Amino acid sequence: MTAHRTIELIAPSGYPHDPEVLHRALHRLRAQGHRVQGEDAARRRYQRFAGTDGERAADLNRLADPSRDLPDVVLAVRGGYGAVRILHGLDYEGLQRRLAGQPIALVGHSDFTAVQMALLARAGVKTFGGPMLMSDFGADEVSEFTMHHFWSALTKPTMTVTGNTPQAQTVDVSGMLWGGNLAVLASLVGTPYMPPVQGGILFLEDVNEQPFRIERMIYQLHLAGILAQQQALVLGDFSGGKQYDYDNGYDLQAMIEQVRALVGIPVITGLQFGHIRNMLTLPVGADARLVANPHGFKLTVSGYPYLG
Repeated sequence: MTAHRTIELIAPSGYPHDPEVLHRALHRLRAQGHRVQGEDAARRRYQRFAGTDGERAADLNRLADPSRDLPDVVLAVRGGYGAVRILHGLDYEGLQRRLAGQPIALVGHSDFTAVQMALLARAGVKTFGGPMLMSDFGADEVSEFTMHHFWSALTKPTMTVTGNTPQAQTVDVSGMLWGGNLAVLASLVGTPYMPPVQGGILFLEDVNEQPFRIERMIYQLHLAGILAQQQALVLGDFSGGKQYDYDNGYDLQAMIEQVRALVGIPVITGLQFGHIRNMLTLPVGADARLVANPHGFKLTVSGYPYLG
């Protein structure tokens, strides 16, 4: 069992739609001995958002206040949509002064990718792609895999992820690990909130997107010149897309083969990250080495904030 931590909730996107799930998640965290702050953020509603743009930005900007003690973990309530609306309202200079190099973990995925990319691009703040309050801590049955890997990633200075999916390409590269939700990343192309990463290892995931939509967004990253600047592209989980008769055999695998032929960098598959029950926690902005061969892959990561 992990040590007792202070967990502060932020809600930069949508609001929780099921009060029972919210209650279950809060109860679980407190039953484990953690101190939970910011519960009001999880109870706000404004249209389809967890509060106004100003209220949601204030959740994050409070972290820049030097008069407040920093929590151990800053946990996104859920994804959905809305984070992009607050990016211009974040205090990047204040957040950089307060958070850079500190043992604090900002965690979430899906729409939270927008906040993660903006913090990396504008403040150099490293975060974690990982579980969220509602979908993971509030699940009917919490995934032991997800929770074990979450606390392990947050409390150790290095981490190693392995996958046994056979790889079509042999790879041994090093660079910054970054990425997240593909749709969100594609939407940030050409904005000040897209990190100008050179020589990175880019990981992507998405949910409820058809293979052709996934391909179209990857083409956007390719045509913008972003993929050519990376050492490798690592594909996580793309669950929820449906097959149609019109596709005539064009499926996720066909899409991956097309991308592999297109982008000019290694494409690795089988990363256990995305909108799935058993998910990894991945440091965004950390130093990584990726080794892959026909037997699988190994991703070793270091140089990120950890709680100890």
